[in-house]
Amino acid sequence: MGKTLFDKIWDSHVVKNVSEGLDVLFIDQHFLHEVTSPQAFDGLRDRGIGVLMPHRCLATADHNVPTVNQSQPIKDPLSATQVASLKKNCDEFGIELFEIGHENQGIVHIIGPDLGITQPGMTIVCGDSHTSTHGAFGTIAFGIGTSQVEQVLATQSLVLSKPKNMKIEVNGSLPFGTTPKDVILYIISKLGTEGATGHFVEYCGSVFEDMSMEERMTVCNMSIEMGARGGLIGVDQTTVDYVTKRAEIDHEKLSWWKSLNTDYNAFYDKKIAFRAEDIHPMVTTGTAPDTGVRLNQKIGDAPHLSTKSLQYMKFNAEENVSDQVVDYVFIGSCTNGRIEDLRLVANLIRGRKKADGVNAWVVPGSMKVRAQAIEENLDKIFKESGFEFREPGCSACLAMNDDKIPSGSLCVSTSNRNFEGRQGDGARTVLASPLTAAASALTGKITDPTLFLDEN
Repeated sequence: MGKTLFDKIWDSHVVKNVSEGLDVLFIDQHFLHEVTSPQAFDGLRDRGIGVLMPHRCLATADHNVPTVNQSQPIKDPLSATQVASLKKNCDEFGIELFEIGHENQGIVHIIGPDLGITQPGMTIVCGDSHTSTHGAFGTIAFGIGTSQVEQVLATQSLVLSKPKNMKIEVNGSLPFGTTPKDVILYIISKLGTEGATGHFVEYCGSVFEDMSMEERMTVCNMSIEMGARGGLIGVDQTTVDYVTKRAEIDHEKLSWWKSLNTDYNAFYDKKIAFRAEDIHPMVTTGTAPDTGVRLNQKIGDAPHLSTKSLQYMKFNAEENVSDQVVDYVFIGSCTNGRIEDLRLVANLIRGRKKADGVNAWVVPGSMKVRAQAIEENLDKIFKESGFEFREPGCSACLAMNDDKIPSGSLCVSTSNRNFEGRQGDGARTVLASPLTAAASALTGKITDPTLFLDEN
């Protein structure tokens, strides 16, 4: 019996088998941010111990940072305290930190790949559920709790039960205007928020093979939204080209990377397949990521839609999705805050103006992404179209900084969660691709992006 990609990486990182199915796993890379690390550092102090391998840790400030006037002190006291604590802890324990203003600062799941730190075959953890993003490189990457953050800081390892393997295969040609964000929203709508619980998902098939690395990151990012422990994609030339442009890699490591694919006779605990031709631009209509529906459907056609979520969203199930008036558009987050996302948006809105009454924010995922956007003059396109081009951070993905959506307002968001209050108390969130978000900003209603795209 062969091995899956997941099995190969897991088995190569087992330090010790504790009992049947329970292993001590070595962690190659630990990313930290200001929200989930303070208690972990306090725990080290209480125990009188240090960080075992500080060179395998990297910290950045992202969740709490404002996305305007970053050169000024943070106004919110709690946010200011958390960011200051991160610096104090990193200084004390010898961990490299990209603080606000640093040229490499940004969202933790964007800077790792962008700086060539995320590489195939690694085990990667962070106190953040969307660590699954790094799985796009053929890594085992997953979010951990604060007590586990302390455990990794102290031992560079974790005691874990091995998850089951799950294969999701999508083959064929995606319809015009359909993006990787639509693909993952479609999959989650079919499987539900618990459809992959207890599993590590491997994405297979021509649709994922044809994606760029940044597109694969969008897919793996949202694996957690269907209950999976994480998601990953096999290593190919696309992966190798992306990493070697950012890091020097020796021949031995390259040779090992080429072995990081699932064997033809490997066993999966669960296998599901979809047709690419069935997937179209999607938006959510409820308060969970599994309420995705096509843009030409009624709100009530969405799966997993509860009466409670309809009431919160102030939606009528009989109305068309495309009739809903938009107040805010947010383009950014660790799901869709990369340079390719910003290019998509700029190409669609170039020479057009946003609708009156719509607040449209473009928030790059890192300082490097922001600099690249400016180099390509994307910032000018955003501003000429009436969009705000902000400084890097998690921004309106979650209400932990100044970028909050007002109560009752409807936001079309490229982020990953639409829970009640996720973007602010009473805020109503519709998840969408960067193209759909951009098109919606132009019309002031939820809009099919293909209306603005030239198929030729």
